[in-house]
Amino acid sequence: MSPPNMQSISVDIYDQTYRLRGTDRAYVERLASMVDAKMRAVAAQGRTVDSLRVAVLAALNIADELVRITDRYDAVTAPGDNAEALRSRAHSLSDLLDEVLEDEDERKAG
Repeated sequence: MSPPNMQSISVDIYDQTYRLRGTDRAYVERLASMVDAKMRAVAAQGRTVDSLRVAVLAALNIADELVRITDRYDAVTAPGDNAEALRSRAHSLSDLLDEVLEDEDERKAG
């Protein structure tokens, strides 16, 4: 049984229409647009017109982007020197921003 606000959404990806189901039309359309753009970029760089091959190469590109972003996220959030250094830097920058904003408020008031 599908959730009560599940809806059928029609999207075009690489000149093919797909009927998908989702609860957020804008989100599904955004994802479809991203896949379409990636497929077109892959097709523009290669010589193939085989849409299955284009889809697989686009999927590999998207997977590569996901792995790189995941690795960066893990590096920032993992316990250790790197994460602590980033947290410390963020705290320092936040303090500097607070000081600048306080100075600006005092300048405007005075």
